[in-house]
Amino acid sequence: MTIFHSYSGTESTDTTSTVSTLEPVNLLKDEIDQMSRIYTIIVDFFANYTFQLIGAFIIFAIGYMLAGKIGNSVLKVCQKHKLDITLSHFLANTSKMLIVVMITIVSLNKLGISVTPFIAAIGAISLGAGLALQGLLANYAAGFNIIIIRPFVVGDTITVQGVTGLVKEVLLAYTIIIDEDDVKITIPNKHIVGEVLHNSKNDSLLELNVGIAYKENPVEVITLLEEVIAKLDITSGIRKPQIGIDEFADSSINIGLRIWTPTLNLYDSKYKAYKAIYLAFQQNNIEIPFPQRDVHMITSP
Repeated sequence: MTIFHSYSGTESTDTTSTVSTLEPVNLLKDEIDQMSRIYTIIVDFFANYTFQLIGAFIIFAIGYMLAGKIGNSVLKVCQKHKLDITLSHFLANTSKMLIVVMITIVSLNKLGISVTPFIAAIGAISLGAGLALQGLLANYAAGFNIIIIRPFVVGDTITVQGVTGLVKEVLLAYTIIIDEDDVKITIPNKHIVGEVLHNSKNDSLLELNVGIAYKENPVEVITLLEEVIAKLDITSGIRKPQIGIDEFADSSINIGLRIWTPTLNLYDSKYKAYKAIYLAFQQNNIEIPFPQRDVHMITSP
């Protein structure tokens, strides 16, 4: 029994040693076979599709260069006809993008790849993205509407949603305006389209009011104010200031002034105008009355 056990233990050890020695060899052989299959696949692919790959690459490269040239040509044509800069860039970029998409489809067809599944996938993704990004897409749609219809352009003064400023840039998602304090205000385009929009071009209306005593001649005062405003050089030159009697108030005759002035100088023009009016009244002895009320005392006999 002792000899049997000793022989049995030796046989088991030799078998284990042989198996452990063969395992790395088999793994190495499997890896070599796998690399060989991959190499064969790559060689077959390039052998069968080399000319298709070269042709597709050449078509895409030439098409991309052509798309860039066409986009630049569209931009030059728009600038030549003095179209809005935002609309010009939009048309140029859209033209380039459409040509690149067409060239990509042609290149994929050259490789024998059907674009139908990609179009279906893009449609499904677009549907999901549209539901998730309704607000953003609404801004883009409104921006496209603004660029096409052009209710205002860069440099116009607009009032919308209670905000007034000079239009600096019109983008697809939002519009940037600058107020008289040089503060940039970003307005999403969906809050512009469909709202009441005031567009005063490059200028803003400056409305002033000053009262004179009833003993003064309002016609002469109006002539004096016309001369004072003309010397200040605060008007845009497109529209003449309007100056006239605004109201016969309890204590004074109120003279109204409506002056169209550049938007960026709105408050500066206001302060200059009031200062000049005060100095002119002081030099010509024109009285600005205090509020007053006449009280009559009636005594019974």
